[in-house]
Amino acid sequence: MRIGYGRVSTTDQNSDGQHDALTAAGCEQIFLDKASGKLAARPELDKALLVATRPGDQLVVTKLDRLGRTLEHLIDLAADLAERKVDLVVLDQGIDTSTAVGRMFFQILGAIAEFEHALMSERTRDGLAAARARGRTGGQKPKLGPRQVTLARQMYAELDETGRRRYTVAQIAAEFGVTRPTIYRHLTAAAEKTSA
Repeated sequence: MRIGYGRVSTTDQNSDGQHDALTAAGCEQIFLDKASGKLAARPELDKALLVATRPGDQLVVTKLDRLGRTLEHLIDLAADLAERKVDLVVLDQGIDTSTAVGRMFFQILGAIAEFEHALMSERTRDGLAAARARGRTGGQKPKLGPRQVTLARQMYAELDETGRRRYTVAQIAAEFGVTRPTIYRHLTAAAEKTSA
């Protein structure tokens, strides 16, 4: 059974062209999404994948970019279809994973995705090593400088005439423009230093 899937990026675009091409390709059921962006939900794709379950079924799209959000998503989707013995057919690019050439195409895409991931990891490691060589250890810059930490601790330790704390942690945090957990972290660190 041939199951067609199409997608247009915005509600302004018309999906008639994709629908006509999928109908001409002999698709018995056609699912069309109107979604843009990598994170957009694609309920019609989910439905199409629920229908395309039997070995020998074919999921048909007009163009490869209508199917996958990213190269990695596309590879995962193709692997899932292959596991279920469902073929993927891309009309405009002439890809058909039921053929040796179509399967080779997806293996090449997978190798490219893996290579891209390895390059990104390598660049990240190189960048971190260069930063360490310059004396930077990574992570965020402290929200409070040493002088501000000392002032915050003094404010917390200050008592009023009745012996109660003059400033709450919330007031101290507001004074320095940070969150209460930041103040608590510095107060805890000071207490640990004192006890040690």
